[in-house]
Amino acid sequence: MNFKKAALFAVTLVLVFVVVWEWNSRQKGYETSFDDSAELWADKRKEVYSDPFTTTVFIGSSRIKFDLDIPTWERITGEKAVQLALVGSSPQHLLFDLAEDEKFKGKLVIDVTEPLFFSSAPPYTERPLKAIKYYKNETPTQRFSFKVGHFMESQLTFLNKDYLSTNSILERYPLPHRTQTPPFPYFPPEFELVNAERQCYMSDTFVKDTNLHKQMQNVWLTLLEGAKNMPPPTKEDIESVFTSVKNAVDKIKARGGEVIFVRTPSSGTFYEIEKQAFPREAFWDKLLTVTNSKGIHFADYPETANFICPEWSHLTPEDAIVYTTHFINQLEEKEWPIANRKNNSKTLKN
Repeated sequence: MNFKKAALFAVTLVLVFVVVWEWNSRQKGYETSFDDSAELWADKRKEVYSDPFTTTVFIGSSRIKFDLDIPTWERITGEKAVQLALVGSSPQHLLFDLAEDEKFKGKLVIDVTEPLFFSSAPPYTERPLKAIKYYKNETPTQRFSFKVGHFMESQLTFLNKDYLSTNSILERYPLPHRTQTPPFPYFPPEFELVNAERQCYMSDTFVKDTNLHKQMQNVWLTLLEGAKNMPPPTKEDIESVFTSVKNAVDKIKARGGEVIFVRTPSSGTFYEIEKQAFPREAFWDKLLTVTNSKGIHFADYPETANFICPEWSHLTPEDAIVYTTHFINQLEEKEWPIANRKNNSKTLKN
């Protein structure tokens, strides 16, 4: 048997299959997107030790991942943005991890989405804990595998798991659900693409399609309705959050780090529900008071108060550029150290 011919035939067959699959994916309008995995998060987590004056770390939930346009941030500030926020999660454990890391002495922006930020329920802590665990236990083999996969994802659209993975295809297929197990709401893949820096953005298709906007609005309503069936946090639970967050912020500040909170835009029904469930004076205002920290609330500035989120909760890529520009100016008003500002003489402790 001629093994060389067999091997050549197999390689040729695979290459043809890959080329055809990639061509078909691009013809259908699919875009490259990175898997926002624990591996990718761990890769960015290593960057928090860069020069503390020219690097800013961001934690939070999905809004800061959509609303902070990293190229705009880096162009205006001259700083690197390290995006560590995780979608659908409370940033509490991300904050605790940085607070316990004696080597971290840099600048930290904490995004506050009240329903997630003030919750310590397992569904909202699972992703951060998994990411932190992976970061601390990553092996050289896993690191090599990530680098290879990361490069492949940057080149091939068919590796976009939200469009073409088996799970994604099955989610889109109209299979009947058993009544005793209501399905988790389906997120249209056009809603969330991820770039190499972990910035999320809506596809052009999503931005233009009002039917997709309504589909995502229904997702939020379904999730909010499901949250009503969960035991509400007690007063003691909320006070515990304030205390633990204060302790973590104090540790970072004591090492010479900088911490600021930001409330990014939401609109429509989602914002009305948030305002009712989390009164500003009892949550946002108290958070700043308890932690003795500065904060930037989008509603306090006319240039950011009237953004319309197409699905009530996240900005379009175009609006993210505008918002990021205003946000940088707002940070400067708060005397936040920004590398590119010539008149900014404030420095961080080493």
